[in-house]
Parts: sequence; structure tokens; C-alpha cells
Amino acid sequence: MGSRTAEDAPTRAGAGHHEGPASSSPYPLSRLSPTYDLVDVAREIQKADAALGNVTVAKLRTIAEQIRALQAQAAAVLDEAKRASELHRAICRFQKRPGHVYHLYRRDDGARYLSMLAPEEWGRAHDAFEGSFRLEVDMTWTPLAEADAHDETVAPLRKLLGGG
Repeated sequence: MGSRTAEDAPTRAGAGHHEGPASSSPYPLSRLSPTYDLVDVAREIQKADAALGNVTVAKLRTIAEQIRALQAQAAAVLDEAKRASELHRAICRFQKRPGHVYHLYRRDDGARYLSMLAPEEWGRAHDAFEGSFRLEVDMTWTPLAEADAHDETVAPLRKLLGGG
């Protein structure tokens, strides 16, 4: 290949036209291809900007959905912590043991207490029943109605960690 001279380089005035041999052209050159001018370049940039805008909006929408999901999880964690705190503060006349089910009642004066007796096990009329809960090893409480689902979620994790 020969070296280029100043004469071979496109000038400002003829920036859209290459007048040297096709092999030295800085862009593909064909007599059959349409001209490519500044308006075409601007149109391509506009198309790229629109596509990038759509992609950016889609990504931001995904992030917003993730934020909403995290907010919902945070609210659930706070609700669970509040329930656990209330259950641990309920009157209890025995030592609580993980894995056992306890039943929460409310007296007429508003005091809440835990009992080992389920509502059907009482021999007399009892206070207002509020729910049955199982105390977990991590000192959280699982509503008895959700215990099976909790166990199905936790069992594979324990197995994965080698805990049985």
C-alpha cells in the first residue's frame, strides 16, 4: 500500500465525497449505495436515543418493582417483629421452649397471656382466644396455621446447611 498524501485526504469542502481510490476510503464506498448525509446521521442518533430511552425506562421500571417488593418484605419483617415482641411480653407462668405450641388469650382487662391449653382443652369458659403460635429456635413465633408452610420452607435450608 502506498502512503497517503495531503491530496488524498478528504477536505472540509468535500467531506462527503472521497476522491481517492476505494481502498483508501475511510468509509465503505459504492456507487450503488445511497448518499449518507447529516440528516441521516441525525435520524440514526434520534433512533438510538429513543431505543436507549425505552431500555432505560424498562430497567428503571424493574428497579421500581424490586423496591416495592423490598418495601413489602420490610413491612412483613416489621410486622413479624412486632408480633414476636408482643408474644414475648405476654404474661407467661411457665418456661417457654422452642418447638412447642402456645395459645394466646386476652382477659377482659386487656391483659394478654400464653397458655399451653388450646381453646378446646379448657374445661370452663375461658378468655378471648387470639391464636396459637409455635416458638421457633430463633425465638420467633410462627402462627400454627402457617407452621406447615414454614416447615416446608425451612427443611430444605436445614438440609442444605447439614442440620438434618
